[in-house]
Amino acid sequence: MAEGERHPPPDSSEETPPATQNFIIPKKEIHTVPDMGKWKRSQAYADYIGFILTLNEGVKGKKLTFDYKVSEAIEKLVALLDTLDRWIDETPPVDQPSRFGNKAYRTWYAKLDQEAENLVASVVPTHLAAAVPEVAVYLKEAVGNSTRIDYGTGHEAAFAAFLCCLCKIGVLRVDDQVAIVFKVFDRYLEVMRKLQKTYRMEPAGSQGVWGLDDFQFLPFIWGSSQLIDHPHLEPRHFVDEKAVSENHKDYMFLQCILFITEMKTGPFAEHSNQLWNISAVPSWSKVNQGLIRMYKAEGEAETRA
Repeated sequence: MAEGERHPPPDSSEETPPATQNFIIPKKEIHTVPDMGKWKRSQAYADYIGFILTLNEGVKGKKLTFDYKVSEAIEKLVALLDTLDRWIDETPPVDQPSRFGNKAYRTWYAKLDQEAENLVASVVPTHLAAAVPEVAVYLKEAVGNSTRIDYGTGHEAAFAAFLCCLCKIGVLRVDDQVAIVFKVFDRYLEVMRKLQKTYRMEPAGSQGVWGLDDFQFLPFIWGSSQLIDHPHLEPRHFVDEKAVSENHKDYMFLQCILFITEMKTGPFAEHSNQLWNISAVPSWSKVNQGLIRMYKAEGEAETRA
């Protein structure tokens, strides 16, 4: 797919009527490097990347405080995420010898594992109930691994796939694009950051200083799109503490930078070398294009992991 090619979240009227679709429980299909070719050639890959790029275009040049439409489905998704947040409060960390990977996370995850289909059913209309078991798998995959007590960009991708599925079956519509990023995905990030801090989750598949970030990737893509053609904020400014503190409520990219600086100590250039290098790129449009290329490449590595 060409980098600029876009596949809008489909209107349900353009899809096969859900009642006639066969829904199946997802299972891992990529086990070896050659399997990646099958994935890259699939309609699912085209749909997923198209979804990411469509949202990227939808939020271009817009602040998080931009006035956008909030549908009932969006509100229900936020309520679902609010429930996950509340469960964190109800499941405090336990005392244990090891500093990282608090085992209380497994208790929290077990509740999600048990309730996932009910949570998804609260978002999906009854006439689409057959889709719930399939879609719920992506929600369960989106919050980390309960065995390793870790979280990474593969889990983030599962949440994006969860949202993409809701678009495919018509729960989310074309005019939900901005709200999907600014309302739902932003709330998801808040809950994931709370999970990471509360249970001291390990980064999944972290590349250390050579990776973009320990936990997230998509908010850097969509966040850089938000900043395209900004009148005075340039890429070099995101390593400026004052610029970040004054503008992070408006821009997802700067929220990510703020979280990194809260979680890590030492010079930014040392603990986040890739981002430091990106700050030297002359424009946000080039940052955005480069991150999309990087995401496609990292996706291959992540899926092989």
